[in-house]
Amino acid sequence: MPVDAVAGVSVTADGRLLGVMMVCGHRIDGATLSVDGTDADGEEIVGSRTADRPLTAGLATWTLDSPSAGWAATGSLAPLTAETDYVLYGWTKDNAWSSSSVSFTLADQDRLTPGMVRYDDDEGDGGGPAITVPVAEFEARACRIHRE
Repeated sequence: MPVDAVAGVSVTADGRLLGVMMVCGHRIDGATLSVDGTDADGEEIVGSRTADRPLTAGLATWTLDSPSAGWAATGSLAPLTAETDYVLYGWTKDNAWSSSSVSFTLADQDRLTPGMVRYDDDEGDGGGPAITVPVAEFEARACRIHRE
């Protein structure tokens, strides 16, 4: 599936986990949080959200632990546990587009502050180093690999 968005995570002022998606040019219909390292057939989904309207070019954020305006939940988010690696990624209903993924743990979440975004600074395959930057820098940098 072609990658045309970048997934990240952040936190609210009260420390709740936020999904962050920078769509680079096409669309993303939803996002899934799963346990990292499971194979495609045995993927352990922690929670999934579908946008009421496709996300188009630009930045979108939503809370992962509770319903957010403009997002429909597929079940409740399972409680996150320490020492588990999680991955967040975006998708389209017709599998036309996807986002890069971001991996994180609860310790990574605890180090985040509002206004900062953790994402994998890679070539779109989810394998690059995770970095944490201000939201404005994320918006400016996240899609650069897709424009080159």
